Amino acid sequence: MAESNSDNLYQNLEQLRMGGVALFLDGRPSTPEEIAYRCLEEKEVYMPDYVLDDHGILQELRYDKVSDWK
Repeated sequence: MAESNSDNLYQNLEQLRMGGVALFLDGRPSTPEEIAYRCLEEKEVYMPDYVLDDHGILQELRYDKVSDWK
């Protein structure tokens, strides 16, 4: 199941990237492959942050590690 989730996340991120959305992981530019791997294969929790322009168009998708959550 993790492979399927990883493939789905990768495909969604790749579509966004191809559409001009900048992808970031922990504050640095990243790739769909790296984000999918880190979010689903590592034992860390990442939260996406959607950055929109003044017209409500998605410009950036930022994944940051959540270090303190309950």
